[in-house]
Amino acid sequence: MPRKIFFTLQYLKNKPPWDTGITPPEVLNFLENNSPGRALDLLCGTGTNALTMAGYDWQVTGIDYIPGAIRRAKRKVRQAGLTEQVVFTVGDVLDPNIVSEQYDLVLDIGCFHSFSGSDIILYAKNVSSHLKPGATLLLYAHLKENPESSHGISEEDLNDLGKYLKLIQRRDGQESSRPSTWLRYEKK
Repeated sequence: MPRKIFFTLQYLKNKPPWDTGITPPEVLNFLENNSPGRALDLLCGTGTNALTMAGYDWQVTGIDYIPGAIRRAKRKVRQAGLTEQVVFTVGDVLDPNIVSEQYDLVLDIGCFHSFSGSDIILYAKNVSSHLKPGATLLLYAHLKENPESSHGISEEDLNDLGKYLKLIQRRDGQESSRPSTWLRYEKK
């Protein structure tokens, strides 16, 4: 609950620090090199990436558990005239019933690294069940700076994800002096 309060308060401000309004080049590269299909955007925030995917003719479902973020996202979609291509839902990405469809792409920018313990396995199972056979998970996450850190993912977390999905590509880097990684998985 404290985490939800923190994020809710951030969205009450004009613009949360993570809401850059810019779709990462890794996502753009994927969109430019793959045929459009159905995409699921986990913790979609104000919908920047969902709108970008719709601009590449994808049908997009965005999920976030902060109602204020979803209200902003819906407003942006209406203003862009993309209400036929993008749907937003307030919900918990760990709920296996939040969506009933399967997708060609699941996009996670900053969702997975907020989970720990048994939620890692639940996340992995849910994402795997939401992907069509051979479909892609694009995942951006902060890496743990040390094993005691409460923020970020560990190699063990990635190994747990690998029990359900096949790692295709990994690129580690830094974001604001924080270790981070871009990962591309496919459904096994």
